[in-house]
Amino acid sequence: MSDKQHFIEPIDEEPRMPGSEADMDDKPEWRPRYAGSDRLTGKTAIVTGADSGIGRAVAALFAREGADIAIVYYAEEESEDARRSKQIVEEEGRKAILLRGDLGDSEFARDVVQQVMDEFGQLDLLINIAGEQHPDYNLEDITEEQLRRTFQSNIFSMFFLTQAALPHMKKGAAIVNCTSVTMYQGQPILLDYSSTKGAITAFTRSLSQNVMDRGIRVNAVAPGPIWTPLNPYGGQPPEEMDDFGEDTPMGRPGQPNEVAPSFLFLACEDASYMSGQVLHPNGGMIVQS
Repeated sequence: MSDKQHFIEPIDEEPRMPGSEADMDDKPEWRPRYAGSDRLTGKTAIVTGADSGIGRAVAALFAREGADIAIVYYAEEESEDARRSKQIVEEEGRKAILLRGDLGDSEFARDVVQQVMDEFGQLDLLINIAGEQHPDYNLEDITEEQLRRTFQSNIFSMFFLTQAALPHMKKGAAIVNCTSVTMYQGQPILLDYSSTKGAITAFTRSLSQNVMDRGIRVNAVAPGPIWTPLNPYGGQPPEEMDDFGEDTPMGRPGQPNEVAPSFLFLACEDASYMSGQVLHPNGGMIVQS
């Protein structure tokens, strides 16, 4: 990556997401739950938000299945979480590179893809997970700055990175985007976030049709409440954290390693007849796909 920093300013007086997994007392579960079976051998994947949470669990599982990983993350300085994710991939016997910056900046998105091509010479899988959310009880409380920031982080970033990646992706490649149960059920305190997840779902379905003739599949995963650094570090109201996830039929939040297999399935040849679809690891909540 070039020495130029690619960052968009965070919202004033608010901690920059997703927060630090290393600093959490109750750490998310990222370790794969089963032995790999070489489903991604010879593949190279970009995984955004892979320094922690769902992204880390996906990177770990993909590495176990044989993929090399480009870990793309946002932090204003080098991240302990990102270094740990890189170590996790390498412990699985795969290569990993760290790419730090803000994907809401189209120049950084292009830099990411160029770095991957320079390092690995191929790009087979694009896994768009990175995002942020800011709870507000009233629509009137959402500032223009926050609205633009949320859309920049959640949907513009996905658009920019996919634009940069597609020219390098060949027949048999796959894109998997992260949407959310909030797109299907709504969430009264996450109005801007939920709106971006609706946009991501529409983007997924439309892009799947757009690139069908290239032999590239595009799908999405819509997690329910998952225990990641995003939530205790400003993604949920502090007074609601004790009950986080208890409103699901399973009565608890999910763990990142319960979501990662959905990304793996959609990324590998097991899902060769699926495109434009959404999987729902959400603790039993009934939604219409």
